[in-house]
Amino acid sequence: MEAGFGTMSPEAWLIDESEDDQKLPFRQNPKEFISPNKLAEIGILFWHLDAKKYDIEEELKKFQESKGLNYMDFLELSRGKGEDCEEKLKDFFQEHVHAEEEIRYCLEGGGYFDIRDKSDHWIRVWIKEGDMIVLPAGLHHRFSLDTSNHVKLIRFFVKEPVWTSTNCSHEPSRWSSFKARMDS
Repeated sequence: MEAGFGTMSPEAWLIDESEDDQKLPFRQNPKEFISPNKLAEIGILFWHLDAKKYDIEEELKKFQESKGLNYMDFLELSRGKGEDCEEKLKDFFQEHVHAEEEIRYCLEGGGYFDIRDKSDHWIRVWIKEGDMIVLPAGLHHRFSLDTSNHVKLIRFFVKEPVWTSTNCSHEPSRWSSFKARMDS
């Protein structure tokens, strides 16, 4: 972990499998919050910066240089803002993996990254304005808006901005490949 990064702790908790509205918190009863150490074990980096000054934030520039992040784009999603947005939200909520790290910086609104832990449980990580998160390559995850119904993110890339994901199977046999990735 880079010096100075990962020092903030996001709100994170185990969630119930639910067919309810995905923007709800889905906290278990009793609530079971996840420690920053557990997130770090999974490889998740997280910190908070001033979203209003993202274009002059020195810590952000240092991070980009340390990771070789040469490209970025902006993604703005607001529920009810057209079929294209609804289709993206549907795609993002499908469990998937990426061959590269997923690096997101929240400038406005909020959302949830649901990630699979080593025991195949869902952990919900809540990102809000100013939060930056790095998910390691190969981590099973999905994304949804929170009750604000809006998020504006910066997506960072090492190469050309391309969002390529592989949707995950829900077959029991997927567990062996998932476990192998988590243990490596």
